Amino acid sequence: MRSPWRATVLGSQMAELLRRPGRFAATGLSLLIAAFVVFGAVMAQQIVSATVVDRFRGTPDAVSLVVTRNDAADIGEAGLDAIRETPGVTEAVGRFDGGAPVGGSAADRYLALAADPGTGPLARVRPVEGAYPSGPRRIAVDTRAAEAYGLVPGSSLALLLPTPDGESTRRVPVEISGVVRSAATGTGEPTGYASGPDLLRLLGTPGYSRVDVRTETPGAATQAAERIRRAVPGAVVRSGDEVRGEESRAAVADASDTLELAGVFLAVAVGAAVLVATSTFRIVFARRVRQLALLRAVGATSRRLAAALVAEGAVVGLLAGAAGVLAAWGCARLVPAVAGRFGHDLSAPAALPLPQAALTVLGTGLLAVLAVLAPSVAASRVSPLQALRTATSEGSTVNGAGRTVLGVLCAAGAVLLARQQYASLPEPGDTAYDRFAALTLVVVSGGLAFLALIALGPLLVRPVLSALAVPLRRTGAAGRLAVAGVGGAPGRAASVSVVVALGVCLVGSTLTCLASLDAYERYRRTLEAPADFHLYAGEGGTLDRTLVADLAARPELADVTAFRTAEVADDGRSATVTDLDLTTVRSGTGLTARTGVLGRLGPAEVVVDAEHAHRLGVEAGDRVTLTSAGRPVRLTVAATLPGAGPHGANFFVTPADLTRLGAGPAPTLITADAAGDGAEGRARAHRAVTETLTGPERGDGRVVAEDAATRAGPDDDLRTMATTVVLLLCLTVLVAVAGVATTASLTVVERRREFGLLRALGLGGAAVHRMVTLECALHGVLGGVLGLALGLPYAWLAVRAAEVSAPFTVPAGQLATVLAALVLVTAAAGTIPALRASRTPPTVAVARGD
Repeated sequence: MRSPWRATVLGSQMAELLRRPGRFAATGLSLLIAAFVVFGAVMAQQIVSATVVDRFRGTPDAVSLVVTRNDAADIGEAGLDAIRETPGVTEAVGRFDGGAPVGGSAADRYLALAADPGTGPLARVRPVEGAYPSGPRRIAVDTRAAEAYGLVPGSSLALLLPTPDGESTRRVPVEISGVVRSAATGTGEPTGYASGPDLLRLLGTPGYSRVDVRTETPGAATQAAERIRRAVPGAVVRSGDEVRGEESRAAVADASDTLELAGVFLAVAVGAAVLVATSTFRIVFARRVRQLALLRAVGATSRRLAAALVAEGAVVGLLAGAAGVLAAWGCARLVPAVAGRFGHDLSAPAALPLPQAALTVLGTGLLAVLAVLAPSVAASRVSPLQALRTATSEGSTVNGAGRTVLGVLCAAGAVLLARQQYASLPEPGDTAYDRFAALTLVVVSGGLAFLALIALGPLLVRPVLSALAVPLRRTGAAGRLAVAGVGGAPGRAASVSVVVALGVCLVGSTLTCLASLDAYERYRRTLEAPADFHLYAGEGGTLDRTLVADLAARPELADVTAFRTAEVADDGRSATVTDLDLTTVRSGTGLTARTGVLGRLGPAEVVVDAEHAHRLGVEAGDRVTLTSAGRPVRLTVAATLPGAGPHGANFFVTPADLTRLGAGPAPTLITADAAGDGAEGRARAHRAVTETLTGPERGDGRVVAEDAATRAGPDDDLRTMATTVVLLLCLTVLVAVAGVATTASLTVVERRREFGLLRALGLGGAAVHRMVTLECALHGVLGGVLGLALGLPYAWLAVRAAEVSAPFTVPAGQLATVLAALVLVTAAAGTIPALRASRTPPTVAVARGD
């Protein structure tokens, strides 16, 4: 038989939930955001999947059947004709994917080639400029090839194709008829397109790797498949839907890697939401201490009271989860339309994924139960005598000896792990290093440090606040009262500020790591492409010194530089030394020094790359000896690099010192940059280099020119990933801001008598409003300072563990912007509570009860 007391206690809590929905709406806000974040990730995956399926055109939608050979052999023209003559086949086109090196001044360039009809339902490309080719030795190129090689309709290109005997290569000029945009995903290589027969004749290929077939109806496809198998011996016929499904799953799998990475950050946001919810439930229950004490006084047991409070929290969690799911679903329907206005084609999700939605709602309810568990147990133990007291307070959070000991132990563990990781950091050039294990130690140490911050937060609030609040105390009564209000409840201030600190720590450390890795990426790109064009002798010899003057005379080129290299021995090992002036490499962009300063070298000075500096154990100011042909030259180290040197050189000296080492007078390398900006300027520079090297005096092909456009790709993927990661981490900050708003709202309810007393003593409504707003801003300042103090050291460790050659770069401007924005947002979060506080009448100061 059900206990009447159990029903009464539970009923009283549900009645309280209906009578004061505002309190629980504030509590459920953090849970709502958590549900929104989680289900938003589900909808993001739905959008990505739908977009990939809609935009993926490796196999066009019109393809009913795909024909290949079971022995991986090609399907010749006779086989293609037999497929076309099969009853039920409306259209059939042959596919072929190959490629060829591009001749001329850049023998290392490559152009992929693909057969495509160019028009009709089976086409995978559409022209954007010029016309699709028809006829021999004419091709269309995609936008990537046009930009990389400076091609426009009407220009020409030389392909290096094998001779019929296969013993050598021949130069085959082709005309560019147009530029196309392809919907097919692939390797991302520059690609040329032509019709199947024309491409087969150009490349001398015997047949097609596959044939795409279109039928009028799906029913006709089944019958046509059997006929094709009989007409083409060894044919493997699959439906277009099956092939498209495989292609789409492969593409979605690539995108899912990013979504799985995002799941890590979503887990952090959910954890922050639990911290905020736990804090707000504790405040709500502390406010209701008299009501809970009355229930205890009339016979309610602690167990039943705790169970009723947990049930109350579960109801709040389920309602918040449902609201968060609906909000995420609505946003997912709006995202494609908004993205379309900015030129990004995204597909809307097909339908509401009910299983994921139900799991999200139930999961939010479970999170609410976990968040309410500890506060409900503490609240259920209230003494019945509390019913006779008029004072209500939150009570101090547990900051006794146990909590302090726990915090000290966590801090000690974090310091020990960080120290161990610091001691095991490799030197530049050390390749025997387990980066994954090192990063794991950094993450574990950071987790212990954050647990220590949670445990010791109440003890840290007042010291940090006293240092930060000096300017506020000079702003008048509102500022002094705001500082006193935050410092008077250190447990509450810590519970809110710690969540803010978590968001700032993650965002700040991520921005710092990305800035450092971006600096390293720029350094690496500088090494790979120190200039737009890189010319050297094909046989490894020297270059004609007049070539420098001829290139410098071209107005399309700038910064034409010639330098020499030589092979030397250092400590018995072979190395490369050059007289390249490092200050002229991309005007120094990305080049930094690990020790010393990268300036113009003086006599008997040298710059050493990281590997050789580590092996020789030298840094700026030390001495090294280089030997060439038995002639030792003693040099002073002016600087060491954080990684490898440009053009693969290991030592950089002055021209006079290189001559002392036995280098000849003729240059071995020439670099040049495009004088104009953008693709047009690079295309003009490319033609200028080609014309200079293919002139009547230099048409032997002995000089090779590498175009940096084919070696140094754009960093759009890195920037996109960085933006995605930062935006996901900002969700944690959003949860923290919601916690500030929740705490401010509940604080205003609790402190109505205090505000009324201040009004009675003469403090105006505007001053009260300013005081509450400043209190909320102080939560942002406290969280920001604690977060940066925790995040920057771990960012340094993470950068060193991930890439020891990366220069540690602190984006001071970005961090200052984040901190300023956080203070403004947390201040804005207290606007409505501050407005309510400012309207508190002075008569509340003498009112009785709650």
